[in-house]
Amino acid sequence: MVKRRLNRIFKGLQEKVFAPMEDPKMPLAEHLEELRVRLTRAVIVFAIGFALAFYFSVQIMDWVRIPLQNAFVFVKFSEQYSLDSIIKHRNLGELMAWLSSGQFVMKWEPTALQNLPFVFLSPAEAIWNNVKVSMVFVLFALMPYLVWEIWQFSAPGMHAYERRFVLPFVMISSIAFYAGLAFCYFVVLPFALNFLVSYGIDSGFTPQLSIAAFVGFNLWFLLIFGIMFELPLAITLLARLGWVNAVMLRKYWKWALVGSFAIAAILTPTP
Repeated sequence: MVKRRLNRIFKGLQEKVFAPMEDPKMPLAEHLEELRVRLTRAVIVFAIGFALAFYFSVQIMDWVRIPLQNAFVFVKFSEQYSLDSIIKHRNLGELMAWLSSGQFVMKWEPTALQNLPFVFLSPAEAIWNNVKVSMVFVLFALMPYLVWEIWQFSAPGMHAYERRFVLPFVMISSIAFYAGLAFCYFVVLPFALNFLVSYGIDSGFTPQLSIAAFVGFNLWFLLIFGIMFELPLAITLLARLGWVNAVMLRKYWKWALVGSFAIAAILTPTP
């Protein structure tokens, strides 16, 4: 039933979105003009978004600090909730069995690094840091729009069967990218930052975090996980287009593993 509904959705997309694009040929002059229009539109939207983000850059920086100052921790259910507050919502016998089992839940808690100060090491570091954070924030926020503009420019040059597969993946790619950002922001970064900083403190060093280095570390992690969550989608798309297959993936998986380690070593944020 789900498959039937998906086929109906794809058929509707084919009729309403792909049909108007059935003439894939476009003179070079028109193609360049289309590129100019879409680039101009994207730059204008980005400039407006950047101005707004820079105005709120202090608040955005507060969000960037959150993974260092807070983290999910496991607590026993009985420590997180009182029996009186939830007994009316559950069967008493089931509830007592649940509480006595020592089940753990995740709780968003302040860390021991809540009040760790940040420093800047050059006169312009603070303002350039806010500029960088604002630009990256706008790029992340506008990614669905930018991907859509790229799709609108590229679609006329594709075959109809290619467009039929690519458009749903273009839409899903934004969801996958944001899922990667959320996973990194709420799970990976709090653990990584607290482990690394606490390790330095336990080793006898005094932490003095440069705001530029801290922000660069966070942004690299976010970008890497956003891209990483796109990889299964990209491989699926290539397989649907016939560019890769199971035999090829099995044959070259060792090379892919070596390449993944090499890319990870290059992209891993430095201290």
